Amino acid sequence: MCQMGVIPVLTVKPWRALFDEKFHVVVGNLPPTQEVTLHSLHQSEDTDYWEAFGHYVSDAQGRVTVFKDPSVGGTYEGVEPMGLMWSMRPIPGSRPELRLRKKEVHTPMVVHISVYRGHMSQGFREQVALASVVTERWYMSPGVRRMDITEGGVTGTLFLPPGPGPFPGVLDMWGGSGGLVEYRAALLASHGFAAMALLYVFPDQNKNATIGYPYFEAAFRLLQDHPLVAADRIALLGLSLGVTVVLSITSYSEAVKPRCCVCISGSHACRIGATQSVEETSQGIHKKYAKARTDEENRIIWRDVLLPIPEDIDLKVEMGRITCPLLLVVGQDDQNWPAVESADDMKQMMERTGNSHLLTTLSYPGAGHLIEPPYGPHCRACTFVLQPGQQRVVMLFGGLNKPHAVAQEDSWEKILGFLQEHLCHSVKPHVQSRL
Repeated sequence: MCQMGVIPVLTVKPWRALFDEKFHVVVGNLPPTQEVTLHSLHQSEDTDYWEAFGHYVSDAQGRVTVFKDPSVGGTYEGVEPMGLMWSMRPIPGSRPELRLRKKEVHTPMVVHISVYRGHMSQGFREQVALASVVTERWYMSPGVRRMDITEGGVTGTLFLPPGPGPFPGVLDMWGGSGGLVEYRAALLASHGFAAMALLYVFPDQNKNATIGYPYFEAAFRLLQDHPLVAADRIALLGLSLGVTVVLSITSYSEAVKPRCCVCISGSHACRIGATQSVEETSQGIHKKYAKARTDEENRIIWRDVLLPIPEDIDLKVEMGRITCPLLLVVGQDDQNWPAVESADDMKQMMERTGNSHLLTTLSYPGAGHLIEPPYGPHCRACTFVLQPGQQRVVMLFGGLNKPHAVAQEDSWEKILGFLQEHLCHSVKPHVQSRL
């Protein structure tokens, strides 16, 4: 038990930070060898509660220092400075197959960190914490400006870093689940990039039938023409179906000439033709739906839909047409897209055409499909709408918690370094913005 009259002290520094910034959690004023549980709790914008917890034993000085002391149990084990973030999961009794995503990036993700006596795994609400701290995790650092984009038929959100510019630009495209996803672009702006999150999969299939090269070219030109963007220093960033867009327009568009490209968990094995729409490409993929499998929990394994990787060059992006540096990020347990097989084939194609020197591949054992900025909880499976208007299914994305967390932290650091190297004229990456 804690000594009478001695109040445990919990500190989290910095208590306000960027989402991709580590914090340091320390508990002091404990008796030596005291068993305690550190617990994190967050209520999402969808009103679901998420939690993580680690079991610790205080040292001879009555302290627990999370960045050097191991958790001996809980939702994570070992020395894990950010385990209270990346191992979060919905609390018992929550709705099934949830995914934690921030929609309102101008507000922080609020996380309550508490310390409890003993090694607990449930019933946190019924217990009184020894100490608690409220922390804030931000995607937008102070001074970052958010602008709604609706010009020229293009729909997106532009985030500009503080300062006079001009800034290197990033056109950011997510996957087939659609919607306007802003948090990665906001975080990129917090690191000095003018980043535009682009909406290109709309709820209306008729609208999607109009989205093709002219739309992506207009978005690229809009970013290029902005007075605070360096027109000759723009990158394309895509995840999942966004990779198909990035590789297609980089290879075949005369108007889109990025300085470099980052492709996360995608494939070249379905390309968007110069006169095709996103809807036509999606329909071509969905026609192969019979090749999808389900696991023992009836979750859909989509990766087989694009396998085997075709040998016919007309059925995939001609990787020999890539003329800028390309970074591929691959999760080796991706159950949604054949990212591993696609990366292997892309490398072989580029070796044959003599441009493989432009290719860098990051491949992570045990990582799944949704490789995002670090310290967010891993989503192994969640509900998904295959096509607008259809019923929801449960899609298996793959990955294991710890290896996936490692992949997110390592790949994000290397993505930022890659963008700095190729967009900032060899300027060394700057220190993370602190809030």
